[in-house]
Amino acid sequence: MTEVIKRDGTKEALDIEKLHKVVFFACEDIAGVSPSEVEMHSQLQFYDGIKSSDIQETLIKSAADLISEDTPNYQYVAGRLITYHLRKMVYGQYEPNSLRELVEKNVERGFYDSEILNYYSKKEFDILNKYIKHKRDENLTYAAMEQFRGKYLVQNRVTGDIYETPQIAYMLIAMTLFNNYDKEHRLKWVKEYYDAISTFDISLPTPVMAGVRTPQRQFSSCVLIETDDSLDSINATTSSIVKYVSQKAGIGIGAGSIRALGSPIRNGDAYHTGVIPFYKMFQAATRSCSQGGVRNGAATLYYPIWHYEVEDLLVLKNNKGTEDNRVRHMDYGVQFNKLMYERLLQGGEITLFSPSDVPHLYYSFFNDQELFKIVYEKAEKNPDIRKKTIKAIDLFSMFMEERKNTGRIYLMNVDHANTHSSFDEKLAPIHQSNLCCEINLPTKPLHNFNDPD
Repeated sequence: MTEVIKRDGTKEALDIEKLHKVVFFACEDIAGVSPSEVEMHSQLQFYDGIKSSDIQETLIKSAADLISEDTPNYQYVAGRLITYHLRKMVYGQYEPNSLRELVEKNVERGFYDSEILNYYSKKEFDILNKYIKHKRDENLTYAAMEQFRGKYLVQNRVTGDIYETPQIAYMLIAMTLFNNYDKEHRLKWVKEYYDAISTFDISLPTPVMAGVRTPQRQFSSCVLIETDDSLDSINATTSSIVKYVSQKAGIGIGAGSIRALGSPIRNGDAYHTGVIPFYKMFQAATRSCSQGGVRNGAATLYYPIWHYEVEDLLVLKNNKGTEDNRVRHMDYGVQFNKLMYERLLQGGEITLFSPSDVPHLYYSFFNDQELFKIVYEKAEKNPDIRKKTIKAIDLFSMFMEERKNTGRIYLMNVDHANTHSSFDEKLAPIHQSNLCCEINLPTKPLHNFNDPD
């Protein structure tokens, strides 16, 4: 007699009929699919001691392999097989446990925020438990379910044990986000929000999907950090990158104010090593942690087109050169303004400066275009300020060539970003984005890790 090892470690005799029922459930009411095709394609070979989870994974792969242009509906079959697999893993059976019971278990395991149990009464849990539409999981495609179990569902990422299903996750996200609303009306908001996100009227970012309802309590998908031209600020920026990447945030780094290679330090006691070593430091910080085990850290770094080292900065991402002069694992935003375009249209030149050599140049670049032009042109005429010039057409062409070849170097018009925003460009200038922000936010330099601003 062939015995199967169940998920709880117990053994039972192999029941082929049970396997047929699971596959028939996965194919029910789906056009253009065949249960027997899934079973035959799986080429299952049973042996004594085979795990039930291995049988299920084989069936999932079989259905996924049958997805094609001619038979696209196998994506729903594979999705349902994952749903069945998840329910057995999470609940120990196909029928879900009660919402409160599952929350209590996951609080005890340390994977849910214990405050959820304090926010809502047992009666409220019962009401919401009855409202959950678990059948919505059966309409999720293979790709969606793989995203869920790979990224979004609360789980032990060391052992691979998953502790919730998609509809539970959606309900708890809604409950967490609305926990402080007026108790008389909040269940209405929870239900409406749950319906909106579980039917995809609203699409949620990764930190919300993976983090809300957990003890982490960090819901920001996008974090913007502005570094100043000092070691304290640069070190604080690096520490902040590590912290927020580990909490699932994508990072925008404003790093254009760092002085250029060869600039004097302490009145010439030392000379600056340039921005590239510090950009490498930011890259290492970004890659040092995963985003809570969900994905690799990601950052977009910004600098102005007139920076003294721009010719070396524009090629940081390309595949030529060596690791010493490339920083390939970040994306870049190159910042332009009206004056740079005027120089291009006039067939003129763009003068490159180290921000440290020209006071007010970097910050007026964002919040006062008239002042920037005055300071910039005055610095061009000053023979005592270190500078170099390059034809505008050559610099723009270099930018476009790198953008074409890498696809990951972006253009930011800083004057438009500020004049077209809802913030006062004088009081709260916008220096950067991290690309996924639809509305860019104002930033100021981070001077130390605990800077309250």
